[in-house]
Amino acid sequence: FLNSEPFLKFLQELTSIERPLIGDPYYFGGGLHEIKRGGFLKIHADFNKHNSLLLDRRLNLLVYLNKSWKEEYGGHFELWDENMKKCEKKILPEFNTLALFSTTSKSYHGHPDPLNCPMNMSRKSLALYYYTNGRPENDVISGLEQHTTLYQEREIDSRSVKSKFKSFVRDIVPPVLLRVFSK
Repeated sequence: FLNSEPFLKFLQELTSIERPLIGDPYYFGGGLHEIKRGGFLKIHADFNKHNSLLLDRRLNLLVYLNKSWKEEYGGHFELWDENMKKCEKKILPEFNTLALFSTTSKSYHGHPDPLNCPMNMSRKSLALYYYTNGRPENDVISGLEQHTTLYQEREIDSRSVKSKFKSFVRDIVPPVLLRVFSK
């Protein structure tokens, strides 16, 4: 149904995309996704061209399949601003929740924190991608007309790595050397 003509027309009208939407019959990168306890998906912008159809990726649709999912399990789907300064929206992956968003070279999203669900559970979703033949010029980053997935680092992740490195150095370098090199 999610790739049927009536649904594609509904999405087109809902999103005001002028060109006809095309569902991916190959589910390249899409389909059923499952992530187990401790798993995560770094913040990223998706590849923007289908590898064999050479169509432009325009929309992502996610349907969550997690019955009895609790807030403390984490796994929130996060949508970030294009400057990677702020998470604009967090969506708990509860059963029958649908997330739809535009796919551009700056539509950063993911679930960057490790899942904390019980060992016998996992985060499940159905992912569908929709394409058009061409896309608006303002959706393209100059020099990146076609790209693979663009992973991004959150500021908090960067600070965490620097902090861990400083702690590591303080733990292994003798205090006398730290004093000499900090001058």
